[in-house]
Amino acid sequence: MQAAAGGILAHSLSAGSQRFKKGRVLSADDIAALKAAGYERVHIARLEADDMAEDEAAGRIAAAAAGPHARVGAAFTGRANLYAESAGLARIDTRRLDELNEQDEALTIATVPDYDMVEPGQMLATVKIIPFAAPRNVIERSEAMLQAAGPLVQVAPFQPKAAGLILTRVAETKASVLVKTEQAVAQRLALMGGRIAAMRIVAHDEAAVAEAIAELKAQGCEPILIFGASATVDRLDMVPAGLVRAGGMVEHFGMPVDPGNLLMLGRHGDVPVVGVPGCARSPKLNGFDWVLQRLCAGIAVRRRDIMRMGAGGLLKEIPSRPMPRAQTDAASSDTGTAPRRPKIAAIILAAGMSRRFGDGHKLLADLEGKPVIRHVTDAVRASSTRPILLVTGHQADAVVAAAGSNDLTVIHNPSYADGLASSLRVGLAALPAGLDGVVVCLGDMPDVGTAVLEKLITAFNPVEGRAICLPIHNGKRGNPTLWGAQFLPDLLRLEGDSGARSLFGPYADWICEVPVDDPGILQDYDTEAMLANRRAAKR
Repeated sequence: MQAAAGGILAHSLSAGSQRFKKGRVLSADDIAALKAAGYERVHIARLEADDMAEDEAAGRIAAAAAGPHARVGAAFTGRANLYAESAGLARIDTRRLDELNEQDEALTIATVPDYDMVEPGQMLATVKIIPFAAPRNVIERSEAMLQAAGPLVQVAPFQPKAAGLILTRVAETKASVLVKTEQAVAQRLALMGGRIAAMRIVAHDEAAVAEAIAELKAQGCEPILIFGASATVDRLDMVPAGLVRAGGMVEHFGMPVDPGNLLMLGRHGDVPVVGVPGCARSPKLNGFDWVLQRLCAGIAVRRRDIMRMGAGGLLKEIPSRPMPRAQTDAASSDTGTAPRRPKIAAIILAAGMSRRFGDGHKLLADLEGKPVIRHVTDAVRASSTRPILLVTGHQADAVVAAAGSNDLTVIHNPSYADGLASSLRVGLAALPAGLDGVVVCLGDMPDVGTAVLEKLITAFNPVEGRAICLPIHNGKRGNPTLWGAQFLPDLLRLEGDSGARSLFGPYADWICEVPVDDPGILQDYDTEAMLANRRAAKR
């Protein structure tokens, strides 16, 4: 059993109230605890010289795959995710994606579909190392392959398009139909940050259509969208003929998407002109959506692009158009939308009376040219946590000034002398709705790096039982801690100086220990002597 020290635990085990999860590197203390619980042997894995540990391998591949507007999350349990940084269309190099997945069975990467509509924070791809390690030569070869060409995964952001809308009418056309059509187009554009800049309602006549196209082009509208009062049946029909008469050209008529077959793709100079099929008067997904999304993302649409939309183009059984939306579950969704990055806030507790620090205030003390509290707020600012709440108490104005509070939400705790729990309650009560969790940070721990926060967020997944995430270094638990939203009622009931750690026992099954290479998670500075030793150690 002693020989298992330093090995990677292959299967999760329980030892009394302790839970040892698969993938944990076993320490001598862990072995002692397992022996005390009656275990005589455990299954472990050890890396060979030519292996690369799973987190390093996943992180390197994710970083090499990420392109513009794609953010790489910290690697955890052999997985590293890529998230959208802006609303737009995911662009996936599917040919190279296949090549990457063919390199070795230890390396996998899964993505959303190419041209999928995404929102900020939505997952674009996940890299997963299947065992506990991958062959180093496979990772290095795959990394070089990714770096040698354009991005594998990126986002084409939506641009604020000012579209022109033309509606033709005949004597039988109802006003309600025109209103419904305008509303459907406006809603589609709004989802992508665009708007209807100008609209013309004209007779269903070739000359009237041509005149309206010229007017909207002169006003700078792009794209120009045309709904005919009756369906366009071929290139010689009213809408295509009007475009040609205005001096434009029809690039393609028809598309292998149903509904949406009768779409016309045209151009007047450098302005796209789309003859929109009648099915787009409804908000249901149709071929026009695919074309409009690309145009709003600044992606040119050509004849060949339309002709290649057949795979997946049978849309008749899809009841509604997929719209980016916030999911209530950070880890999974039953709506068909890719998971998003969890929405995690940060609370920085900076209200204490600093009694052990002599005449000064520990948070205001100088450390490497800036106050202790500024080290903490800078590290949190650089993370993906938002919003960031700073809870003040003792010498509040000075602490706020030292923290640099322009992008922080400052919450004052008038009862700060009652202990840490009172400040935690004040911070929690000020959190907005709709969060998945909150990271609780201590203002006197300036050595905690941003990477620790990101790794906690990456590990967080309540569906998989990881709802309380704690950093550990050399087998010791530290700060900050990440708590799922489900625990907020319990946190709000805490009293005195016990802090949130008093809940670790009752919720042991939800705890995930996250190994980090950062001793700063174990060190606070309560006295002048401790801070002086820290300064001396850095010289």
